[in-house]
Amino acid sequence: MNELVEAWELGSGVLEFVILTAEGHEAHQEALSTLLVKNARVQVVDIFSLDFGSLLQQPGLPAHGGELDTSLLLHLAPQLVRMEVAVDTPQATPSLSSPEKGARLYEFILDRVAVRCLHQET
Repeated sequence: MNELVEAWELGSGVLEFVILTAEGHEAHQEALSTLLVKNARVQVVDIFSLDFGSLLQQPGLPAHGGELDTSLLLHLAPQLVRMEVAVDTPQATPSLSSPEKGARLYEFILDRVAVRCLHQET
């Protein structure tokens, strides 16, 4: 990431970065928080830390392999999802996923990122 940010900042003059991640592990977050820049501003947003509230049937469950990320993939890249082999577990409920729910979640994420990072409504 440091090499990419440096190339865009110094090589192309980019002065603001908004990095979206869907990985809440502490080591990952720490690594992103230590990006080196000369003058640019860097914001990191963990989209899975957003409050999805009533958009999910079972909020609070881990995202990986569950309703949230499976719905997003069904909306964004359905060819990558193999629902015929998806199995519900106490930690993940992919059967609650749908492309329509993924579209609502995607729009919610875009709106929250715009409000938090760009200070404007979408």
